[in-house]
Amino acid sequence: MSETGSGITMFGAEWCRDCRRTKAQLDELGVEYTYVDLEADPAAADVAREISGRTNIPVVVYPDATHHVEPSNADVDAKLRELSII
Repeated sequence: MSETGSGITMFGAEWCRDCRRTKAQLDELGVEYTYVDLEADPAAADVAREISGRTNIPVVVYPDATHHVEPSNADVDAKLRELSII
């Protein structure tokens, strides 16, 4: 887990294939983010649900207060470029 430098927070769980994929993408791009493990911190699921209005994960929250729910790699890439993070 990286401490946030970019202001990105990702809510996810190891059993979630989309979470593992998004986490690997951020790691490969060298983007710093805070990872909130919903298995280790079940109460954080309520926070993720409040942000997204849904129970789907991952929820990726960006520094401009926007978020993605279950984003594709292309969605994440486009948003990171828009914010000049990559």
